[in-house]
Amino acid sequence: MQTEETWAEQFPELFAPGHWAWGELDVRFTVEEPADELISNVHVICRTAGGIVVCGNDLGWRFLPGGTREPGETIEQLVNRELLEEAGARLTGPMTWVGAHRADHRRPAPYRPHLPHPLSYWANVVADVVIEQEPTNPEDGEQVTQVLVLPPNEAAAWLEEQSDGVMGPVVRLALAMGLV
Repeated sequence: MQTEETWAEQFPELFAPGHWAWGELDVRFTVEEPADELISNVHVICRTAGGIVVCGNDLGWRFLPGGTREPGETIEQLVNRELLEEAGARLTGPMTWVGAHRADHRRPAPYRPHLPHPLSYWANVVADVVIEQEPTNPEDGEQVTQVLVLPPNEAAAWLEEQSDGVMGPVVRLALAMGLV
């Protein structure tokens, strides 16, 4: 098994310190799994027939299905809800940890009162899914306009076309780890 340092050497841009200006977050990717209560967001590399599920929304963003934890929600409940909302998908197997962006918040208060602050983690997992319906697109969420299933390398390339996106390199890491 490889160490985080080796993954960091193979994926220097993914593991480099960064800043997400839109959320006023200083971030750094890690493969170490944090305490559950520090996870605020989860995105899923969804394995399904034909490849990996990727999404696009009405604002032009490209992303892996996932999102922000609601009050009292477990990680599995968060993933199940977000998969349905954004991809019309359902888990068919266990989730496997890939890594997370450790986010140090510059804002004085959390994005939502129930979320961890001033430190949180934006987790990435791999899981098998089946697409069963159109995304539910709740009114208070982003409006998904595209749900695609692409071969893993094509999915990573498609995600990397997103300006400032980090999800393409996460898919490439999961490929290197043998999870996709």
